[in-house]
Amino acid sequence: MTATRFSKGFLTFFIMLLAAVSAAAGDVEKALEAFDKQANAATANAFFGELLKAEFIDEMEDFRTDTPTDSLQQQVWYWAAEWMYDQQQYELAESYALKALPKYHPANPEKADCLNTLGCIYVRLSDFKQAANYAKQSVEIEMQGGDHDRISSSLNTLAGIYMAGYQAKEAEDIILQALDHANQVDNPGRKAIILGMASEIYHSLGNDEKALPYAEEAIKIEEQLGRTQKLPIRLSQKASALLGLHRYEEAEAIYRQIAPELKQMGDYHSYAIALNRLGMSLLCQERQQEAIPYYKEAADLFSRMGDLYNEIHSHRGLYESYWKLNPDSAKLELDLFDLLKDSLYTHSTAEALSRYNAEFGNDVLQKENAEVRKAHRRTIILGTALILLIAAAAWFVVRRSHRRWQKQMQEMVKEVERLQTLAKSLAHSNIQSSLPPEDEQEDSRFLIRVIEAVNAAMPQGNFGVEQIASELNMSVQTFRRRLQNAAGEPPKTFIQAIQMERAVMLLTDNPNMTVSQIANLCGFDEASSFGHTFKRIYGCSPSEFRDMR
Repeated sequence: MTATRFSKGFLTFFIMLLAAVSAAAGDVEKALEAFDKQANAATANAFFGELLKAEFIDEMEDFRTDTPTDSLQQQVWYWAAEWMYDQQQYELAESYALKALPKYHPANPEKADCLNTLGCIYVRLSDFKQAANYAKQSVEIEMQGGDHDRISSSLNTLAGIYMAGYQAKEAEDIILQALDHANQVDNPGRKAIILGMASEIYHSLGNDEKALPYAEEAIKIEEQLGRTQKLPIRLSQKASALLGLHRYEEAEAIYRQIAPELKQMGDYHSYAIALNRLGMSLLCQERQQEAIPYYKEAADLFSRMGDLYNEIHSHRGLYESYWKLNPDSAKLELDLFDLLKDSLYTHSTAEALSRYNAEFGNDVLQKENAEVRKAHRRTIILGTALILLIAAAAWFVVRRSHRRWQKQMQEMVKEVERLQTLAKSLAHSNIQSSLPPEDEQEDSRFLIRVIEAVNAAMPQGNFGVEQIASELNMSVQTFRRRLQNAAGEPPKTFIQAIQMERAVMLLTDNPNMTVSQIANLCGFDEASSFGHTFKRIYGCSPSEFRDMR
């Protein structure tokens, strides 16, 4: 439905709703910053109060003034991780969860929750080795507790990690255990989640005759519970099974229905997956030209999120779509597919999950007798040599990928420098000859405003996304979207480029200024952090960079 078909009243309500959601997110994060600066019962209660206002939790935590600081930090940091995960800020979620984890006592059920959350976070960060490690610890704690509902939840997480790591057969065994535990308690919401995961696993195993009824049962439960926000995910699982059963038109209809819903909900990860699958459904109907824009948008989203696993599938879809239409474009996509496919993640994932599978299966390898181990010694030696060769090749690929990222960052720093020059030119002249073409002027002016705001706030260290958005009188959500569209990069990346542009200028023009002074002027609290960031982008320390000038 297009915007012109909405009534004015509904459109106004919708805009106000988006503004309210953005404001709620900002209030939660302000309360979290206040707690991080001063951890006490008052700031902890204020943080949970904002979570309650945002309807993220169902009831208010109420801490007494004599509550130990460790207990406050444990609870606030855990829920901060959950909040950041929900906001798809996975690196921040990881940071808070790792700070909360040491605050728990061993084998505490709440510790299992934190471990489970870390497992989910590392899946989003494509670090399946860490994901499996934390999820497995969570399962072990829950097994000791004997709560079937909690056991089923932790097993579901572990099954999802194995499936994402190309270990679908092992995932099947785990998800069936999870379903057995879920059937022993009355929690239909949990059962719907596990049924959905079972559908995904059987789809990945190529058994869509089993995948479809699992998905349909999950949809039925969600409809009975009235959980409309969960329905797009369940429908996506059904559509995947329909694809596997060659019922392409039915799958296409579902993906066209749920893609805009997922985008509107802000679940861009699931939205990008839906775009990939929509492209596939069109490709299977030999509608290659229609499939291309969906694969392109998905590839771009996955690249920005750092989701290598799904980005690979986008480039493969583009290669197959271009094959008959444009062989040159098809070749480029095939090269990208091969580069990503052979990266370090694929090798380390398979190796790590195989090891965790052995541990979870009661250490089967330890049951081999001495004669078998001796007979296999030569195989192990040869295998080790092969692994070393693969690791060397993977290192080379990752190194190439890092160089590509360095080049992109350096080009962005130059773009910031160009915009700074343009801003000075416009400030001293009324002529418009320096401006880009008409359709790019608005983006350039906006980026110049961002650069000026960041540079003004940088010495005080108040140049985060929230502060800059406020300075430009924009909501955080609107600012993120606007900057992403104008710069082609996430706000954090563009702000880092502004920092590096200032660093290069200060290093070049101020030979008597110390690196620590420059670090502070560029918004870094520590010279070591500044040096690490600078070296990642330029391949040398700030001092070495200055000496080469």
